[in-house]
Amino acid sequence: MLAKDIMTRDVMTVKPEDKVDKVVRMLVDNKISGIPVVDENRHVVGIITEKDLMIKASELKVPFYVTLFDSIIFLENPMRFNNEIKKYTAAQVKDAMTAKVYCVEEDAPVAQVVEIMQKRRINRVPVIRHNKLIGIITRNDIMKSMVTSNE
Repeated sequence: MLAKDIMTRDVMTVKPEDKVDKVVRMLVDNKISGIPVVDENRHVVGIITEKDLMIKASELKVPFYVTLFDSIIFLENPMRFNNEIKKYTAAQVKDAMTAKVYCVEEDAPVAQVVEIMQKRRINRVPVIRHNKLIGIITRNDIMKSMVTSNE
Protein backbone atom coordinates (compact mmCIF):
# COMPACT_ATOMS: atom_id res chain seq x y z
CA MET A 1 0.00 0.00 0.00
CA LEU A 2 1.25 3.49 -0.90
CA ALA A 3 0.83 6.91 0.67
CA LYS A 4 -1.55 8.01 -2.10
CA ASP A 5 -3.83 5.06 -1.28
CA ILE A 6 -4.58 6.16 2.29
CA MET A 7 -3.94 9.91 2.36
CA THR A 8 -6.60 12.51 2.96
CA ARG A 9 -6.79 14.47 -0.28
CA ASP A 10 -8.84 17.46 0.81
CA VAL A 11 -6.23 19.14 3.01
CA MET A 12 -6.86 22.39 4.83
CA THR A 13 -3.86 24.68 4.68
CA VAL A 14 -2.78 28.05 5.97
CA LYS A 15 -0.26 30.61 4.76
CA PRO A 16 2.71 31.86 6.81
CA GLU A 17 1.13 35.34 7.02
CA ASP A 18 -2.22 34.09 8.36
CA LYS A 19 -3.16 35.05 11.91
CA VAL A 20 -2.70 32.48 14.67
CA ASP A 21 -6.24 32.98 15.94
CA LYS A 22 -7.55 31.89 12.51
CA VAL A 23 -5.62 28.61 12.88
CA VAL A 24 -6.97 28.04 16.38
CA ARG A 25 -10.51 28.48 15.05
CA MET A 26 -9.82 26.04 12.16
CA LEU A 27 -8.42 23.40 14.53
CA VAL A 28 -11.36 23.67 16.91
CA ASP A 29 -14.09 23.90 14.28
CA ASN A 30 -12.76 20.95 12.26
CA LYS A 31 -11.64 18.80 15.21
CA ILE A 32 -8.10 18.43 13.86
CA SER A 33 -4.75 18.86 15.59
CA GLY A 34 -2.50 20.29 12.89
CA ILE A 35 -2.46 22.09 9.55
CA PRO A 36 0.26 22.28 6.88
CA VAL A 37 1.61 25.75 6.10
CA VAL A 38 2.08 26.33 2.37
CA ASP A 39 3.36 29.14 0.19
CA GLU A 40 1.55 30.51 -2.87
CA ASN A 41 2.79 27.53 -4.96
CA ARG A 42 1.54 24.92 -2.43
CA HIS A 43 5.08 24.10 -1.31
CA VAL A 44 5.08 22.93 2.31
CA VAL A 45 7.01 25.49 4.37
CA GLY A 46 5.92 24.37 7.83
CA ILE A 47 3.25 22.81 9.95
CA ILE A 48 1.32 24.32 12.83
CA THR A 49 -0.09 22.05 15.50
CA GLU A 50 -1.90 22.18 18.80
CA LYS A 51 1.46 21.67 20.47
CA ASP A 52 2.86 24.80 18.81
CA LEU A 53 -0.17 26.78 19.92
CA MET A 54 -0.24 25.41 23.48
CA ILE A 55 2.87 27.46 24.24
CA LYS A 56 0.73 30.57 23.84
CA ALA A 57 -1.59 29.27 26.54
CA SER A 58 1.12 28.10 28.94
CA GLU A 59 3.31 29.97 31.32
CA LEU A 60 6.78 30.59 29.99
CA LYS A 61 9.45 28.81 31.93
CA VAL A 62 12.49 31.02 32.29
CA PRO A 63 15.69 28.96 32.17
CA PHE A 64 17.61 28.64 35.42
CA TYR A 65 20.87 30.53 35.59
CA VAL A 66 23.57 31.53 38.01
CA THR A 67 25.74 34.61 38.05
CA LEU A 68 29.45 34.24 38.45
CA PHE A 69 31.81 37.22 38.28
CA ASP A 70 29.14 39.40 36.66
CA SER A 71 28.45 36.75 33.99
CA ILE A 72 25.23 34.84 33.48
CA ILE A 73 25.64 31.07 33.13
CA PHE A 74 22.53 29.28 31.97
CA LEU A 75 21.90 25.88 33.56
CA GLU A 76 19.44 25.04 30.78
CA ASN A 77 19.50 25.69 27.07
CA PRO A 78 18.41 29.32 26.50
CA MET A 79 17.59 28.49 22.86
CA ARG A 80 14.48 26.58 24.01
CA PHE A 81 13.36 29.65 25.92
CA ASN A 82 14.01 31.91 22.90
CA ASN A 83 11.91 29.61 20.68
CA GLU A 84 9.12 29.53 23.27
CA ILE A 85 9.15 33.33 23.59
CA LYS A 86 8.78 33.63 19.82
CA LYS A 87 5.82 31.23 19.80
CA TYR A 88 4.27 32.79 22.93
CA THR A 89 4.14 36.22 21.32
CA ALA A 90 3.25 34.96 17.83
CA ALA A 91 0.54 36.76 15.92
CA GLN A 92 1.28 35.14 12.56
CA VAL A 93 1.55 31.47 11.64
CA LYS A 94 5.19 31.85 10.54
CA ASP A 95 6.14 32.79 14.11
CA ALA A 96 4.44 29.79 15.74
CA MET A 97 4.83 27.01 13.13
CA THR A 98 7.36 24.23 13.09
CA ALA A 99 9.51 24.79 10.00
CA LYS A 100 11.06 21.31 9.86
CA VAL A 101 8.44 19.15 8.18
CA TYR A 102 8.85 15.51 7.18
CA CYS A 103 7.02 14.95 3.88
CA VAL A 104 6.71 11.87 1.68
CA GLU A 105 6.14 11.44 -2.03
CA GLU A 106 2.77 9.99 -3.04
CA ASP A 107 4.39 6.68 -4.06
CA ALA A 108 6.09 6.14 -0.69
CA PRO A 109 5.12 2.88 1.02
CA VAL A 110 2.85 3.29 4.05
CA ALA A 111 5.49 1.44 6.10
CA GLN A 112 7.87 4.34 5.42
CA VAL A 113 5.27 6.83 6.65
CA VAL A 114 4.74 4.81 9.84
CA GLU A 115 8.51 4.68 10.39
CA ILE A 116 8.79 8.47 10.03
CA MET A 117 5.92 9.02 12.47
CA GLN A 118 7.44 6.70 15.05
CA LYS A 119 11.04 7.85 14.65
CA ARG A 120 10.23 11.58 14.62
CA ARG A 121 7.33 11.33 17.11
CA ILE A 122 4.96 13.19 14.83
CA ASN A 123 1.27 12.68 14.19
CA ARG A 124 0.92 13.73 10.55
CA VAL A 125 2.97 13.58 7.37
CA PRO A 126 2.20 15.77 4.34
CA VAL A 127 2.17 13.97 0.98
CA ILE A 128 3.72 15.76 -1.99
CA ARG A 129 3.95 15.42 -5.75
CA HIS A 130 6.61 17.55 -7.52
CA ASN A 131 7.22 19.29 -4.17
CA LYS A 132 3.58 20.43 -3.96
CA LEU A 133 1.12 19.37 -1.27
CA ILE A 134 -1.49 16.89 -2.51
CA GLY A 135 -2.54 15.17 0.71
CA ILE A 136 -1.79 14.36 4.31
CA ILE A 137 -1.54 11.16 6.32
CA THR A 138 -2.46 11.18 9.99
CA ARG A 139 -2.28 8.43 12.57
CA ASN A 140 -6.02 8.00 12.08
CA ASP A 141 -5.47 7.36 8.33
CA ILE A 142 -2.96 4.64 9.24
CA MET A 143 -5.47 3.02 11.62
CA LYS A 144 -8.25 3.15 9.02
CA SER A 145 -5.99 1.50 6.44
CA MET A 146 -5.25 -1.32 8.88
CA VAL A 147 -8.97 -1.97 9.36
CA THR A 148 -9.80 -1.94 5.65
CA SER A 149 -6.86 -4.15 4.70
CA ASN A 150 -8.00 -6.79 7.22
CA GLU A 151 -11.59 -6.94 5.96
